[in-house]
Amino acid sequence: MELGPPISPPRFTLRRDELRESPIHRGDPEDSNAIARPAGSRFDLPVPTWDVIVLGLGGMGSAAACHLARRGLRVLGLDAYDPPHDRGSSHGATRVIRQAYFEHPSYVPLLLRAYELWHELEQSTQSNLLCLPGGLMMGNPDSEVVAGSLRSARQFDLPHELLETADLRKRFPLFQVPEGTVALFEPSAGLVYCDRAVAAHLRAAIRHGAEIRVNSPVLTWETTAGGVEVRTSRDRFQAGQLVVTPGPWAPDILQRLRLPLRIERQVLFWFKPPGGIGPFLPEQFPVYVWEHDDGDLPYGFPSVDGPDGGVKFALYRSPCVEFCTPGTVDRRIRPDDEVPLRRLLRRFLPALDGPVVRAMTCMYTLTPDLHFVIDRPPGQPRVAVAAGFSGHGFKFCPVVGEILADLVTDQTPRFDLSLFGMSRFPRNPPGRD
Repeated sequence: MELGPPISPPRFTLRRDELRESPIHRGDPEDSNAIARPAGSRFDLPVPTWDVIVLGLGGMGSAAACHLARRGLRVLGLDAYDPPHDRGSSHGATRVIRQAYFEHPSYVPLLLRAYELWHELEQSTQSNLLCLPGGLMMGNPDSEVVAGSLRSARQFDLPHELLETADLRKRFPLFQVPEGTVALFEPSAGLVYCDRAVAAHLRAAIRHGAEIRVNSPVLTWETTAGGVEVRTSRDRFQAGQLVVTPGPWAPDILQRLRLPLRIERQVLFWFKPPGGIGPFLPEQFPVYVWEHDDGDLPYGFPSVDGPDGGVKFALYRSPCVEFCTPGTVDRRIRPDDEVPLRRLLRRFLPALDGPVVRAMTCMYTLTPDLHFVIDRPPGQPRVAVAAGFSGHGFKFCPVVGEILADLVTDQTPRFDLSLFGMSRFPRNPPGRD
């Protein structure tokens, strides 16, 4: 393993008014005085050198920085904004977490490890990151959500119950369940508080010696004879290795890899139940994913934001898809965004058919097969990439961070990662010329 020259990063000076409780360098691209740099330096002076640079500090990048720093590496983390922020794909308060994975059984071993690591992070940072009231995977018996979840549960002997229509109506009466709808109930499913999780991973990374620079958009990165070089709007850095976790900026940051990635606009809503939040509290109400015959795939959560916080409800997949980029995404909440959700609530969950409390936009980074990309690019042994999490990746953050740390330190990951390799894609996908 080659990690670059064994020299320590130089000391940096920051303006006093930028120092906050945690030692994060907060640069302002419009103010050269706000950029952390070696005291008195210019570009013609020695370039700061680290063992590894992590590019992007959302869910995956913050976890990678944490695991790399815990292994004693000199880690520099860079982000264009100030995480946790609402500009990418790691915000929105909560994400579903589950083990009986309908997408593919190969995910289950990673999820079992992810649960262990989430609990470890809770303990080490004294943070409340998980709420596990159980989860319903609903649909007709042959639907992907039900059949796929059952396949994974049986293959890995995961605790679960199968609920027929009558059982579903009796145990969870808020749902207006059509005849023939069944569900797999997973008692270990629930939610992870995504904004808290990013902050917890960053705190842990800093505690183990990582340097975090925010408001530092990366312009270019390239491999060199001795490692990698990264340029931001004000500085350039060198390291032995590079971890790229760019979220929805992946098509631009990873353009040279010609990966077939597309960015999809998503909208998240919180509704106020007309009868109050009592029936939606986690003691009575689970997380759920419900596959409908017309292609809609709504999902939702119990009430975890207090009496005035509303109850989160959104669409994981919809027949109406709006592609975008981080630069072109419409972050406004439009009247037509609410229409499909309101239609579903009135028909299937009328107890939540109340006023909108709040709403926000988010982005998915989609691969053609909706499976992740976790790999080293061909011919680039100093670069590791994690991208294309296709709207279902956040629950995996700590285990992906651990895998990336394994790749950087030349350790063999304990998991079969063949599902996530870049080799499954053609090298010249249409439209990427």
